Amino acid sequence: MSDDKIILTGIRPTGSLHIGHFCGALQNNVFIQNTYDYKYMYGMIADAQALTDNFDNPDKVRNNVIEVALDMLAVGYDPEKTILFIQSEIPELTELTFYYMNLVTVARLQRNPTVKSEIEQKEKFSTGLPVGFLNYPISQAADITAFKATIVPGGDDQAPMIEQTNEIVHKFNSIYADVLKPVKIITPDSNHAARLPGIDGNAKMGKSLNNCIYLKDSADTIASRVQSMFTDPNHLRIQDPGNTKDNPVFIYLSVFAKPEHFAAFMPEYKDYSELAAHYERGGLGDVKVKKFLNNVLQETLRPIREKRELLARDSASIMEILRIGTNKARAAAAETLSEVKKAMKLDYFN
Repeated sequence: MSDDKIILTGIRPTGSLHIGHFCGALQNNVFIQNTYDYKYMYGMIADAQALTDNFDNPDKVRNNVIEVALDMLAVGYDPEKTILFIQSEIPELTELTFYYMNLVTVARLQRNPTVKSEIEQKEKFSTGLPVGFLNYPISQAADITAFKATIVPGGDDQAPMIEQTNEIVHKFNSIYADVLKPVKIITPDSNHAARLPGIDGNAKMGKSLNNCIYLKDSADTIASRVQSMFTDPNHLRIQDPGNTKDNPVFIYLSVFAKPEHFAAFMPEYKDYSELAAHYERGGLGDVKVKKFLNNVLQETLRPIREKRELLARDSASIMEILRIGTNKARAAAAETLSEVKKAMKLDYFN
């Protein structure tokens, strides 16, 4: 066991998780959980952060905590290996955020590329930007440093957040004492992550766009969703050459279709490259390809859905897992906060 590697992952509970989450984060986090050498791994359900842009809908966030926990457990998060916890139940994170706020300027927050991008996409901010949302990079720094995390799995879009966390770490350690640890972002390889478009061809997959396939969807729902998927609008006849590059059906197949799927459901093709080549030169219809994709997704999602349905029968056990994990996480955060306050000369009664 590594004595210095501590891993932190986080998911916002704003809705049930879909296959975009699965490809973009979940399966990679489970891979890390099961293969990396580390001291601790934390899985945070970031409900407090979710409230920064859902502050007017607390029921949405609260109700989805258990939904997200079910999804995480169903895809393979193991409470024996990953400490699962609820962010808002750890007040030490809020106190750390408060102290770190003195180390960051407003201008620096406004320059953060991730924050700028999110602000531009949030229509509800047209009447004013909540301080809590602008403060998100500082809050994330508190989440990371509270557990002395040295590794955060994430996509390239999260790199600016990690950069800002390390700026806070460096400034705190320079001013007060060498307490906080710098962190590295690890981006998954192509075998464990992909950015999936919506089934309608939209570059973004989201609940509000109604273009998702959820991990908990029934077999019938998955089949219906696949049937309605956007393809190449210029592929009007079977003999027409088709585009696979911007075609969601083929993008999904490139991610999910494995050799055993071809052997079982489409043995006339050895692998994805042969299938795609046939479509591109013409002579392969969308109906046949969608039927294959449906079979692939059914095989992939069935065990996840079945495990989720089994877990959902005992929601009290899920909450107990979160309670135990939250207590462990809070103990670690409290220890860090004590070190931070001592370094800042705020330990008056110790």
